[in-house]
Amino acid sequence: MNTSFAGNWINKFLSNNKIILSVYIIASIVISIQLFSLGKKELLPNHAAYTQYNNYVIFKQSHVHLLQGKDIYKLYLDECWDYYKYSPAFSLLFGVFAYFSDAIGFTLWSLLNALLLFYAIKYLPHIDDKKKNAILLFSLFELVTSLQNAQSNGLMGGLLIFTFGFLESKKYWLATLCIVCSIFIKIFGGVAFILFIFYPEKWKLILYSIFWTLVFFFLPLLVVSQDQLHFLYERWWILLGLDHAASNGLSVMNWLYTWFHLNIQKNIILLVGMIILLLPLLRIKQYKNYLFHITMLASVLIWIVIFNHKAESPTFIIAFSGVAIWFFSTKRKSLDLILFMVAFVFTALSATDVFPATIRTHYFVPYIIKVVPCIVVWIKIMYELLIDDYTNYI
Repeated sequence: MNTSFAGNWINKFLSNNKIILSVYIIASIVISIQLFSLGKKELLPNHAAYTQYNNYVIFKQSHVHLLQGKDIYKLYLDECWDYYKYSPAFSLLFGVFAYFSDAIGFTLWSLLNALLLFYAIKYLPHIDDKKKNAILLFSLFELVTSLQNAQSNGLMGGLLIFTFGFLESKKYWLATLCIVCSIFIKIFGGVAFILFIFYPEKWKLILYSIFWTLVFFFLPLLVVSQDQLHFLYERWWILLGLDHAASNGLSVMNWLYTWFHLNIQKNIILLVGMIILLLPLLRIKQYKNYLFHITMLASVLIWIVIFNHKAESPTFIIAFSGVAIWFFSTKRKSLDLILFMVAFVFTALSATDVFPATIRTHYFVPYIIKVVPCIVVWIKIMYELLIDDYTNYI
């Protein structure tokens, strides 16, 4: 009787879109208030103290510096900790938030990240609402981690998932807008271009992509000169190159080094990873199948994190949303359930207080536990994409 009651309650909860939406909105607002009220922290002597939402300040100040004609890729330690690493176009567009007070602007930024991801997942075709809500609920923990760091990863995940949704509905104008926008935030969004191969009228996809690329590329000319824009793109490219050499992050590269003491060149691992990612595209007969498409989307979402040398804990909202989309997109076997729950516990919950701080500090961090379940799930996904026959599915 109790089991039946619990099952009915869960079923009603997952069927209520308003409750799930409210959870996302409330989480965004509460996190914003929490970070804003915590005050500042000192990281360096003889420098200004930094806010708890430092990444937002970096984005905001990049807009200010852009308008002032400064080098937006210079380190401004008197204002914020760390470099600005996104495109000049993102810096310009961030003016939407920069002109508000931090309390309002940061809250709106958090809401954008949460709600774009929410509506992108809700837009996925051929998945019923209960499963979409389950994806949203299981992904919430990683989203909270991203929001607590004032990151753009919810926005990135939302743009990439929307790209897929718009491709499926043949809204190529919007699909290309989303993917190009993601690239001008973080370059790795371009990996999702491989999804274009499944859809007709590729000439439209190419032309629309070129159009949006030119729009975002030259958009900063509204406020800077041609020479300054050329200078900024040079500086951005140099910074990205230095960033590539700086660390291995929570990635396949670092996993191979930490667990197996394999110090393989990053570019070699990236090349091998890209070849494996592309192998399913040889199965041309599967191209017309939706489940093949969405499984490939899940693979891409995980790939761009686990093969990202700068991946950190807040980045994993992108990867885990891929894990959740893979799991809930069709009926799964017992092994899949085990893999999903392991990923939920040791990826989504690994950075939370569910685990004691000593375990996180002495085991999870040094052994980069967070990335391992995603690597295993990605391997399982690639096996499916290379072996399974999707012709029996919609």
